[in-house]
Amino acid sequence: MADEPSPKVLVLEGNSELSNSGTSTPKEGNVKVIVSGNKGTTILVNPCQRGNPILKNITSVAWEFDDNIVPDYVMGRTTCALFLSLRYHTLKPDYINERLKNLGKLYDLRVLLVQVDMKDPYHALKHLTRICLLTDLTLMLAWSPEEAGKIIETYKVFEHKPPDLIMEKTESDSHNKLISALTSIRSINKTDAATLLTNFGTLEKIIKSSHLSLANCPGLGTRKAKNLHKILNTPFLKSEKMPKLGIAKYFEK
Repeated sequence: MADEPSPKVLVLEGNSELSNSGTSTPKEGNVKVIVSGNKGTTILVNPCQRGNPILKNITSVAWEFDDNIVPDYVMGRTTCALFLSLRYHTLKPDYINERLKNLGKLYDLRVLLVQVDMKDPYHALKHLTRICLLTDLTLMLAWSPEEAGKIIETYKVFEHKPPDLIMEKTESDSHNKLISALTSIRSINKTDAATLLTNFGTLEKIIKSSHLSLANCPGLGTRKAKNLHKILNTPFLKSEKMPKLGIAKYFEK
């Protein structure tokens, strides 16, 4: 890695609680707060991770070792990760508890990155899931060092990105909204949805059509047509008092 400026050390007099700085839990007296010289542009790596194969797969962003952090990886001012091999966890189940005790309440987003490297992982994962729920951890699973490395670097890449960047994009025009609505039905793809709208023109006409009329659409077929017709005419709530009509009843005159 390229040489970076050495970190600055600020000494605060008296007792103080560290926020999400990534340093160890302070003791009585003066508190050292580490201000990284790289201004947060790199992933900070605990030296205990030296030799971990996932480091070779962090290629999109820079990383450097830092003796002053408690977690295994620091991907931002409020984000950190602990790495755990599932096989190692089965051999030393108390290891993760000790790491969490040292981590305390530091960081807002705390990731437990688990590499699944055993054939029957379900019992161990169930135990780790319970730990994550009790200690406010986000559980991330990787099945290879390559995948684990990409998870770490992705957190860093998206550190300052807005939440809507990774949210599902919604279509603004009515045609695409109809396509999206029809493709939410199992077995109906975008081509089928476009064909239906081309042949019938409106959603109302599609809903009012019989399954035989739907089956006449090119590429749709009898099976898809029956499934679509059944869904469009299935009641939202099952009740003896309600008529056995689904969406179609709203288009009756």
